Amino acid sequence: MVSRKVELVFVPSFGVSHIIPTVELGKSLIERDDRLSITVLVLTAPFTPTPTAYIESVTNSSARIHFIILREAPLPPPGTEHGVPSLSISIHNHRSVVKQAITKLIFESNTTDSIGLVIGMFSTTMIDVANELGIPSYLYITSGAAILGLMLQLPKLNSEIKTEFQDYSSVLPIPSYVNPVPTWALPSFFLDRKSDSYKWFLSHASRFRETKGIIVNSTSELESHPTHVFDGLIGIIPRVYLVGPLLDLEGKKTNSSVESEKNRIMKWLNDQPDSSVIFLCFGSRGSLGAVQVKEIAKGLERSGQRFLWSLRSPPTAAFEPPSDYTNLDEILPNGFLERVHGKGLVCGWAPQIDVLAHKATGGFVSHCGWNSILESLWFGVPIVTWPLDAEQKLNAFELVKDLGLGVEIKQGYYKRKEGDDHLVVAQEIEKTVRCVIEGEEEVRRKVKEMKQKCRNALMVGGSSWLALGCLVNDLTNQNVTKHEVKFFF
Repeated sequence: MVSRKVELVFVPSFGVSHIIPTVELGKSLIERDDRLSITVLVLTAPFTPTPTAYIESVTNSSARIHFIILREAPLPPPGTEHGVPSLSISIHNHRSVVKQAITKLIFESNTTDSIGLVIGMFSTTMIDVANELGIPSYLYITSGAAILGLMLQLPKLNSEIKTEFQDYSSVLPIPSYVNPVPTWALPSFFLDRKSDSYKWFLSHASRFRETKGIIVNSTSELESHPTHVFDGLIGIIPRVYLVGPLLDLEGKKTNSSVESEKNRIMKWLNDQPDSSVIFLCFGSRGSLGAVQVKEIAKGLERSGQRFLWSLRSPPTAAFEPPSDYTNLDEILPNGFLERVHGKGLVCGWAPQIDVLAHKATGGFVSHCGWNSILESLWFGVPIVTWPLDAEQKLNAFELVKDLGLGVEIKQGYYKRKEGDDHLVVAQEIEKTVRCVIEGEEEVRRKVKEMKQKCRNALMVGGSSWLALGCLVNDLTNQNVTKHEVKFFF
């Protein structure tokens, strides 16, 4: 079969946090094979800003990654549930503009022989666009392989279990996890099968098998168990390519005020002993209430450990991200900042990659977003799991119970039932912080080993390098040419 020039069209979800992992995959692909070019279709909506600065930066540094900013599509109807439903409907409503953009792209190209569509987890209705145009579609999962296994299993669970999952059993046997998964480790909307969120998740999961292949931002060394499960399902599910960890280690450009804060943080870290600082950061959308903030402050102070705490104020409206506090004294205990001066630093936004890479960082209290987990393992920093929402409890469960690469902030925290007291008190925080910085040698050893395995996976001959090669081979030898695409305007 003749190899061809291939244009891959990516349709990530809204916002820079989804576009960045997409671009990192694109970079890996074009670096591997000069027959590939990437076009990212940028969805737009009033509830999220278009990351123009990031797009310009990538465009200036890579001639084979292009962006097309699409016009806004109709918004979901009033009353639509926030989160997965509103996100899914907003993406769904972009189908016609995506279809037009792809058709125009191929029609005007003089160098591309064939085309493929790469969609995200919440973009499965774009499979209809691929089918209408007669082009192959691939799915890119920016979470882990174990989560993929759950999604592939969800339609079966839904048909076999007639009650709510937690009424059926306290644990569910999901093949992609080593241990039975507590139902309370599932995302909260999985526990209400009548909710629109669950229905949309089920709808997306039901379409995964329609794709030609599934790309995962993970590595078989980190997630060997689900990898073996997928190997046993060859021919039943699409081919799975574990090509990670794909990380933006350079970070996006920042403005002068943020750069000043970064310099302040890094200067403080430079003055701390090696592996002595516990770093607390709950992601770009993570924040905690006032009562919990005070318990964290008390626990950190009592622990006597050095700490860097990225403290964000909760958003005031849906879709808004957290913001920095204008006056930390209003949220922290009286005199706290004075008492911990020199030993602890409280900031707003923090340059997570730079902090995790710093030799002074000895532990990471994280919300357990998948990117944060990969970044922490890449730099060999043990993780304290403090999941907040979505799939983070599952990530924490896998990290602690299946892999032994993390420590719970509170024993059984992610198994809590609705109505339980979710507060993590100062005593538990004090104990866990001390444990991570002063003890947990086995976890620290495993994390250091995984650091090297993750890096080796991307090197020539490594597992992710080989998987990426298989993906490139499949992409460049597909049967559909641009002359067979069904053009619609």
